[in-house]
Amino acid sequence: MKHCLIVDDSRVVRTVAGRIIKDLSFEVSEAGDGSEALRKCRERMPDAILLDWNMPVMNGLDFVRALRREDGGQNPVVVFCTNENDAEHIGEAMRSGANEYIMKPFDAEIVESKFAEVGLV
Repeated sequence: MKHCLIVDDSRVVRTVAGRIIKDLSFEVSEAGDGSEALRKCRERMPDAILLDWNMPVMNGLDFVRALRREDGGQNPVVVFCTNENDAEHIGEAMRSGANEYIMKPFDAEIVESKFAEVGLV
């Protein structure tokens, strides 16, 4: 079973996203910020990461940059899920190592579509 790490400082977003991703036959784990997520990736590298941009301690952009430098960190598919929707932010996320981008608010159809685009489902 594929594993997805959901990284968001909102427990509600993690819960909603977790239900959607479990319905796509993924095992799900959660982290409340980028620093916690990086620790979890070092313990067990996920197949996919659904990543918020704005978080305390370590934001999503800093996390994805650090992840890509880790051993095995090039492997997970990283999908940013955020309110940052201008072309500059999207471009910066993609240049930093993200594979795809989802805007908040999202629904199951959007998540499934993006996961399909990047070959996860």
